[in-house]
Amino acid sequence: MSVLPQRQVHLDFHTSGVIEGIGSKFNKEQFKSCLKKGHVNSITIFAKCHHGWMYFPSETGNMHPHLSFDLLSEMLEACKEADVAAPIYISAGFDEQYVTDHPDHTVLGSREARYPVCLERNGVKYLNEDARYHLICMNSPYLDLLTAQVKEIVGKFNPCGIFLDIVAPRLCYCKYCRAEARRLGLDEESDRDMRKLGDITYKKYYDAMNSSATSVKPDVRIFHNGGHIPCGNRSIAHANTHLELESLPTGGWGYDHFPKSARYVANLGMDYLGMTGKFHLSWGEFGGFKHPNALRYEVALSLANGAKCSIGDQMHPYGFLDDATYELIGTAYAEAEQVEEYCYDGEAVADIGIISSEAITGRKNCPEEIGACRMMLEGKYLYDVLDLECDFSKYKLLILPDTVTVAGDLENKLRDFIAGGGKLLCTGISGTDGKGSFVFDLGVDFGGKSEYSPSYYRPGYNALGLSPSSYVIYSDMNLTAAREGAEILGYSRETFFNRTSEHFCSHRHTPFVDKDNSPATVIGRDGGYIAWNVFSEYAEKGSYIHKDTVMRVLDKLLGESKTLVTDLPSAGVVTLSDQKDKSRLVLHTLYASPIKRGSGVEIIEDIVPLYNVKVRVRTDREPVRVKAVPQNTSVAFTYENGVCSFSVEEINCSQITVIEYK
Repeated sequence: MSVLPQRQVHLDFHTSGVIEGIGSKFNKEQFKSCLKKGHVNSITIFAKCHHGWMYFPSETGNMHPHLSFDLLSEMLEACKEADVAAPIYISAGFDEQYVTDHPDHTVLGSREARYPVCLERNGVKYLNEDARYHLICMNSPYLDLLTAQVKEIVGKFNPCGIFLDIVAPRLCYCKYCRAEARRLGLDEESDRDMRKLGDITYKKYYDAMNSSATSVKPDVRIFHNGGHIPCGNRSIAHANTHLELESLPTGGWGYDHFPKSARYVANLGMDYLGMTGKFHLSWGEFGGFKHPNALRYEVALSLANGAKCSIGDQMHPYGFLDDATYELIGTAYAEAEQVEEYCYDGEAVADIGIISSEAITGRKNCPEEIGACRMMLEGKYLYDVLDLECDFSKYKLLILPDTVTVAGDLENKLRDFIAGGGKLLCTGISGTDGKGSFVFDLGVDFGGKSEYSPSYYRPGYNALGLSPSSYVIYSDMNLTAAREGAEILGYSRETFFNRTSEHFCSHRHTPFVDKDNSPATVIGRDGGYIAWNVFSEYAEKGSYIHKDTVMRVLDKLLGESKTLVTDLPSAGVVTLSDQKDKSRLVLHTLYASPIKRGSGVEIIEDIVPLYNVKVRVRTDREPVRVKAVPQNTSVAFTYENGVCSFSVEEINCSQITVIEYK
């Protein structure tokens, strides 16, 4: 199988059947010129769109009614002449032409849902709903048609890869799923059983697609896109030959999503890329452009996490690429092209593993996981996100954020981890057996939830660099009793009363009782404990006291073993990888500050350079040279007691520093 290209474009083309002149301005030379301008070495081009139209003469589907030639073949020929790879896009989960003929083949997401009604006006079929696409159920006869389409496309065009879109396990109560549930002995009235059927249906789908494609071209790359790689369900990841992490920061994913996702999939042993977009907002935005500095940063973030890059674009119905778009893409990809040899084939260095709440519970977008990853980024800790199949022994410390109770396989793996010298940080009810007792010695016994909310934290140190005070915490507080030998860093304080119509004080909540209650931040033999859901609260409210408390516990637990220390500001990002085959550590430092514009849209516009950022890297391999890349200039350093110290002279969006060792 060919190597996954580094600088890709994902080209959308979802085009209404009522638009005429499709592809009429396609020009191979203009197409190739844009690819060159964008420093692109792979572009995913389209065979079938969400509307259900094919863009070539097809035996299994309908070519767009206003396309007069084989547009797909013309694009493939242009890519071949430009020496640019060209995987092919196939809309799998959406096909509006099919749905208008078969509205009863759509996904019904609840028992009360109804199939859309198909109407006809002036000879044109349409669905009497808002303008939107409709998910098709893969338990319906549509699966046979899609299988034939994939086989036809791979057989006719021999692509290096195919990208199948809008596919993931679905909760569906359509007539086909109900019948299949009965056949399998599942309860069609049970959400739990129907979710199980969703997983079974998805496997049936990807087995059919993969076998139909590889029966024609055994080495074809295949990716099934559902918008997110779930943590803890590796069968979904391993249905693919590689992974594409769709993560458009302004399109709903935000700037937190990609690093969290990348820090999980990096452990799966698969090639992967980060997919952002050129759009100001998200897919389908004709005329939307993000600032070039935003795209520079997003590409650099992919590189820093060992990911190849993909940038989403869409073609005008007339078939031309937009020159300005490829100038925009070229600003980012020209920089990437200079440093790619330092970005791949390395092993990420991490001190901390975050046990994924999603992997334990199956919930998506867990705030405690988001908050934990955000703190690691802002605190400049080297971390990974882990499911239960990961090797825990690689890490010095594991975080169990807020809701991760311990039993079964997880308990056994954690016991081995602690026996090997590892430490835990647990918060909220994490670390308990789910029945009211801590499984490990975290310095306290668990006493259950306090009746008072909110409550207060009284640290025994000058938090935030201020004199001692009491800090409000909004999440539920857990009561504890200290064990002998515990190191208590701070106590909880309760309020006079909970706020009700009969008892209230001031504008928001009741003040604290000026008396320490129970240990709230504690370190015991096996690790540390914080008595609130500090990670989910940080994701939702962002109070600095949460991060300050976590960082103090982490630094105490890691001690001198912490691999990296830097004074890079909180908005900066740092990663470290070990390219062992080339005897070098590669440090990525990035800095940009997303700001909110409009209704909650995060954007990056200004890049403010940073100068003389101090870095200390603990390594047992003696450095022989430190250099800046791509400048290839030497950086002054010292190496004492296993620590390599130097300064990054300038960070202008991103900077790579390489530590070459013996």
